[in-house]
Amino acid sequence: MTGTLVNFGAIIVGGAIGLKFKSFLPQRVIDLLFQVFGLFTLYLGFSMALKTQNAILIAFSLILGALTGSILNLQDKTDRLGELIKRKFNLKGDRFTEGFIVASLMFCMGPVAILGSIEEGIGHEPKLLLIKSLMDGIASIALASSLGIGVIFSALPILIYQGFLTLLTMWLGGSFSEVMIDEISALGGILLIGMGINLLDIKKIKVIDFITALIYIVPLVYFF
Repeated sequence: MTGTLVNFGAIIVGGAIGLKFKSFLPQRVIDLLFQVFGLFTLYLGFSMALKTQNAILIAFSLILGALTGSILNLQDKTDRLGELIKRKFNLKGDRFTEGFIVASLMFCMGPVAILGSIEEGIGHEPKLLLIKSLMDGIASIALASSLGIGVIFSALPILIYQGFLTLLTMWLGGSFSEVMIDEISALGGILLIGMGINLLDIKKIKVIDFITALIYIVPLVYFF
């Protein structure tokens, strides 16, 4: 799991640099950067979502995910956790939850995260994850400068997600299909679209309540 550990560290270092940089920026610049990331998140989400080859399976995954998230009340629990961390670290005015969710989705849901984890899982050098680490480190500087410390905490989902995929690939012997990767990426793109809408204050979408759709898409693609 060398590639994932390097990726984990790159996000933390990049996020720390971004937070330091943020202290020198006037609020109007931070607000402008916030809008830039909202627009970019929409663009990235749409570009990923269009990769789907079976929109019906995506729709069913989202429905099942929404029902599960609503029953488990995932969004509200995440928001409360974010507020708890903000109070713990005295992060006044910091949009912790949004920074955490946007960065987590952006870093986890791209095809490089999946392909890189598979590459390392089947015993190859983690070239893709090392390249991704550099990209994520640079992106986390920009993200943290506008979205705050939540970006640094997104390194934890990266560690869990990519680590799990690597270990799962080692166990399955690299049996992830290209279709499976495309559908997971497409579903992640739709979640990013939701976050982009939130960042631009167009409408509040409870993105976390849909997050378990990423679990449902795997068996749906496999069996159908």
